[in-house]
Amino acid sequence: MRTLDKRIAPNVKLAASLVARAPTLTLAYDARCKSRLAATLDTGEDVAVLLPRGTVLRDGDVLVADDGALVRVAAAPETVLLVCAADPLTLMRAAYHLGNRHTPVEIGDGYLKLEADPVLADMLRRLGTRVEEARAPFQPEAGAYGGGHKHGHDATFAEDYALAQQVFGEHHGHSHSHDHDHQHGPGCTHGHHGHDHH
Repeated sequence: MRTLDKRIAPNVKLAASLVARAPTLTLAYDARCKSRLAATLDTGEDVAVLLPRGTVLRDGDVLVADDGALVRVAAAPETVLLVCAADPLTLMRAAYHLGNRHTPVEIGDGYLKLEADPVLADMLRRLGTRVEEARAPFQPEAGAYGGGHKHGHDATFAEDYALAQQVFGEHHGHSHSHDHDHQHGPGCTHGHHGHDHH
């Protein structure tokens, strides 16, 4: 059994003819979120997928097998909710409430798409949206800092938190580690713009 253990970075340009000849691995979203799984190529060949933890495969990604062969990733059609609204504000409110629940959402021109869930469908209808169940590939937004959604107990939380702090510091004009003691008050030499450091 071949092992798919490398993903070619999305910014690397490959010859279209190489990718077109590559066999396809068609997976639903939940399988594309797993870094380790047994899968079957569209040709019928069984393969093992062993990627770095936290890797989320997207439609069009290219994987490399342990023998150097390329495999193209395709998003499988699955049961999803298509959410539309009569006006942009209603759709934005729906997106806000879904994000508040940490729900993976695909954002398109005039629509939201999410995994089928009757409770969320009811909530979205109560917010004034039109909700239809459909079969379609699902490609939710990636996390704001490149990875999936993380919680404080995940092994990569410290990395994500440090990156978020760096971005925050760049945006607010100051950045520093919180691993040292420093005083805040009248003698403080860096601005805080009304926010606290914890």
